[in-house]
Amino acid sequence: MLEYTVTARRNGPAAAVATCARCPTAVLALDTAPAGRADAFNPAELLLASVAACMLKGIERVAPLLKFRLEGAAVRVHGVRQDAPPRMTRIDYDLVIDTDESDQRLDLLHQNVRKFGTIYNTVSAAVELTGRVRRGAVGDVTDLTRETAARV
Repeated sequence: MLEYTVTARRNGPAAAVATCARCPTAVLALDTAPAGRADAFNPAELLLASVAACMLKGIERVAPLLKFRLEGAAVRVHGVRQDAPPRMTRIDYDLVIDTDESDQRLDLLHQNVRKFGTIYNTVSAAVELTGRVRRGAVGDVTDLTRETAARV
């Protein structure tokens, strides 16, 4: 069984950082300001980033096992939060793989990412988590994120 330890501390008004036992020199700025901060992820964004990181790490883990060829991968994760009680009600994603593999192999990669992802499985047990995989350039996801940010 694996165990993880993260420590977070307030380091000023509405400012906090997190570190972990595995990599104590890595520091993650946390947005704890009621009005929000532009230089750190808030808790909801950290949850979505964890889902994205899990999926990308899963790809790195299973691609060699499947002998799956890819040039790149990117994922856009979107969450919907309700106010009362405050919680995430839905999370969806768009996973883009830059590859010339067949559609069947692309689906196989996606199945493995969903089946063996620790964070993916934890979150999907608590909230509706849906998404799709598609072939494309990884810049496609960045463009979608910019479009979403421009609308907000």
